[in-house]
Amino acid sequence: MMTPHSPRTQWLGRWGFVLAATGSAVGLGNIWKFPYMTGEHGGGAFVLVYLACILMVGVPVMMTEIALGRRGRGSPIDAVRRVTIESGRSGIWSLLGWMAMLCGFLILSFYVVVAGWSFAYLWKALSGGLVGAGVDDMAAIFAANNENPLNLGFWSTLVTLATMLIVGKGVQAGIERSVSWMMPGMVVMLAILIGYGAFSGGFVEALRFLFVFDAGSLSSEGMLAALGHAFFTLSLASGAILTYGSYLPARASIARTTLMVAVADTLVALMAGLAIFPVIFANGMSPEGGPGLLFMSLPLAFQAMPLGFLFAILFFAMLSMAALTSSISMVEATVSWLVDNKGFSRPAAAWGTGVVLWLVSSLAMLSFNVGADWTLAGRHFFDWLDYLTSRWMMPLGGLGMVLLAGFVLNAENLRGELGLSPRWHALWLFMVRYVSPLGILVIFVDALGMARIDFAVQWPGLASLLVAVVVVGEWASPGLRRALAG
Repeated sequence: MMTPHSPRTQWLGRWGFVLAATGSAVGLGNIWKFPYMTGEHGGGAFVLVYLACILMVGVPVMMTEIALGRRGRGSPIDAVRRVTIESGRSGIWSLLGWMAMLCGFLILSFYVVVAGWSFAYLWKALSGGLVGAGVDDMAAIFAANNENPLNLGFWSTLVTLATMLIVGKGVQAGIERSVSWMMPGMVVMLAILIGYGAFSGGFVEALRFLFVFDAGSLSSEGMLAALGHAFFTLSLASGAILTYGSYLPARASIARTTLMVAVADTLVALMAGLAIFPVIFANGMSPEGGPGLLFMSLPLAFQAMPLGFLFAILFFAMLSMAALTSSISMVEATVSWLVDNKGFSRPAAAWGTGVVLWLVSSLAMLSFNVGADWTLAGRHFFDWLDYLTSRWMMPLGGLGMVLLAGFVLNAENLRGELGLSPRWHALWLFMVRYVSPLGILVIFVDALGMARIDFAVQWPGLASLLVAVVVVGEWASPGLRRALAG
């Protein structure tokens, strides 16, 4: 039986979760990275591979996290501990919850610095500070923004304060109410920017760049990029989705809700591409460059177009909203744990977390200026935070979650929580036991540079490996479950 715990605040409706989870997924990386990767790796071919990866890896893992969160009705630590104890397994699995919560906090520690760029550029757009004769001038503006610790620190502090102000108000009055207008507002802004881009002269080229099916340009590198982005774009293994899932009403369908979030996340990413690339192509600029595209090339392009200053304001307002909805989700796991376990009021938990976050993020911020020479093994503090979370903690946390759900927990408990038909439940179980773990391992091995995986050559071997894993896994399942359970 589930151990007793206090009643959990819930979203007012399923749409509260959908908007919050989509806001968590749609961050700065989605606004520039997904459209850029789509064009670089085959357009429509890349999109199809990405959607397949979302279905095979992203959706099963997300369903698992939501189910664990709703079943355990607590922070990642409490939720994982409760569901493992309910299944008669070792409470040591709660370490997965600790890692997820720490991962989200560490990501936010450097993310608020990057989010600060968006807020700073919104102010520059409003005040007329984005004026330059060329890309070099825009690069100088970007460098000057980062070289001044007081300036960069002010904007990252502003992001921290805004995040804690919203989270401190609670799940319904703070998070749900804020995302209920920020997410639709962001979509409306994107739609307006797409309409502007449609008359810029580069819209047809942007459509061709994003959607023309060119299988020949989809390399092994592109397939790995699709697989990796499918996992990371949904904010998996960082405590956000698991915590948000703990607020999901019992009547809501986990499968349907997960699909809605995955579709919304992908649509917003594609809309971002349709908003950005027409302006870039209309001005004869390169679509490459990552953050440089947003903070150097795009402001220059807006400057050269009619009413461009208005659309620059609109664009950076949208970007700031995307950054804020993501930062809200990353800190919620920590705040939830403090409220549930340490007796903090929600405002006290939020502001206390904010103080620690500000101290850690200040070290990350200093990596761009006075601490530029402070390195360890060739990495700044900012780079170490990114490396540890994206290369180690997220893949290992995701792998642990699917192994826990697939081999350790009571199958009937999860079947009841997911509410799937026998056929669909069998498909989900197959995915979390074999397909998702193999996909995560492929990402992990490639990201760490342990081996170079060439899908064009090695896909028969990978398929054979999956078959072998399934056969051995099913044969060894009882023993494997006992071993994992400790």
